[in-house]
Amino acid sequence: MHARTWSAALIGLDAVPVCVEADVSAGLPGMVLVGLPDTAIQESKERVRAAIRNAGLSFPMQRVVVNLAPGDLRKEGPSFDLAIAMAVLAASGQLPSPQLDRFLLLGEVALDGSLRAIAGVLSVAVAAQQLGYQALVLPAANAAEATLVKGLAVYGFNTVAEVAEFLRHPDRGNPCPATLLESEDNSQPSSASGLDLADVQGQLQARRALEISAAGGHNLLFIGPPGSGKTMLARRLPGILPTLSFEEALEVTRIHSSAGLLKERGHLIRDRPFRSPHHSASGPSLVGGGSFPRPGEISLAHRGVLFLDELTEFKREVLDFLRQPLEDGQVMISRTRQSVAFPARFTLVASANPCPCGYFGDTLQPCTCGLNQRQRYWNRLSGPLLDRIDLQVSVQRLPPTDLARSQLGESTAIVRDRVARARKQAQSRFQGRLRCNAEMQSADLRHWCALTESTTVLLEKIITKLRLSGRSTARILKVARTIADLDSSEQLQSQHLAEAAQYRGLDRLMES
Repeated sequence: MHARTWSAALIGLDAVPVCVEADVSAGLPGMVLVGLPDTAIQESKERVRAAIRNAGLSFPMQRVVVNLAPGDLRKEGPSFDLAIAMAVLAASGQLPSPQLDRFLLLGEVALDGSLRAIAGVLSVAVAAQQLGYQALVLPAANAAEATLVKGLAVYGFNTVAEVAEFLRHPDRGNPCPATLLESEDNSQPSSASGLDLADVQGQLQARRALEISAAGGHNLLFIGPPGSGKTMLARRLPGILPTLSFEEALEVTRIHSSAGLLKERGHLIRDRPFRSPHHSASGPSLVGGGSFPRPGEISLAHRGVLFLDELTEFKREVLDFLRQPLEDGQVMISRTRQSVAFPARFTLVASANPCPCGYFGDTLQPCTCGLNQRQRYWNRLSGPLLDRIDLQVSVQRLPPTDLARSQLGESTAIVRDRVARARKQAQSRFQGRLRCNAEMQSADLRHWCALTESTTVLLEKIITKLRLSGRSTARILKVARTIADLDSSEQLQSQHLAEAAQYRGLDRLMES
């Protein structure tokens, strides 16, 4: 007898339907799995056999063949266990086959017949709704996560026996209540990390650069000696960023769900991501990869912050992987059988010492490095990568008198309000097409960064003085546009351009 159920395979952040066919026929008892399954799926034969028996049901003592179609698509993970178990039960006459086409089944089965949670449910739920499935059947631990998708009936169960009983009488089941999150108060970030910008003493230029970065989504590099506060500043950037919108939160939650990093199933991630990989990170761990592609650090930082501490300690070839994602806002991972795109619209914040010893330009401790040493040190970073960093800010250690006085600056809440107003002005200008000034393209620059005669002359002088490339010039205009938004100005003024040019500190440092 033949029967089929439906499940889904996760390809990047997207899910594709997989037909699970089971055929029970005369022959030596045994179970064969075909359809390019990985090792985890091959091992499901033993899990499914034990789970069905311990659930009080009968595993057929005949030849069982299970096919995962399409046959040319590689499948991985234990999420097909439940669909395989129900297909075998239907093929052996223990479940009504016509009912099964209405549902998408997901879940790992345990030997005792219980169901275990799996990763990537949110992406599968989105795909199930788009493909027109009536309902999603999965472990109870994943049900709340799936209900984040509107208009999809979700049924969560704890055991294989409960699922089998539901499929015999689906009209008796009650779908899980939807998770209502849009009505929550999003006026303030939910993070309770306690990192307040008021804790940072002095560093007015660095604080200003941090505010501009948050308001426009600009990439930022802090350069300064050890102990000057570079890391302290960077870790306070997520606190002054606007709260994630519902759509952005859904994007971020899908990525973390697919990576198996969703800590609270059923809850959207409300905080801006902050990822800080170690400088020993490999290229695939940074941008994503693997035989079954998984999101890397840049995708996990989507809509948030990627912080690279001690930037010059990263391998140059690893950092160069960032060039294309910084420009396009996504990363394309190509494999022989498929190509997968992951979103990667993040703000890059990095820190670096000014030289190998760390004290070039420091007023408190002399530098022991020569010019050639400093040049070799900065040659670890490619010019195209530095071109993509909008704000390059020198951070100096505070003198002892300032440290002793403990004078605090503006709080995170005050700065966040200014950032929110600037972002709102930009989004009103773009009418929802773009989210921040850093995403502007050439046509947007011509329209929204129009210059007067005097500002054009000033820009020509800046380009000549700093020997800027076309990309660097465009990024100065984007930063100037953000500064104008913080000033509530529709027209770019000379002071906006002049301040934007001041944040090319690395160019002057390398000439010293």
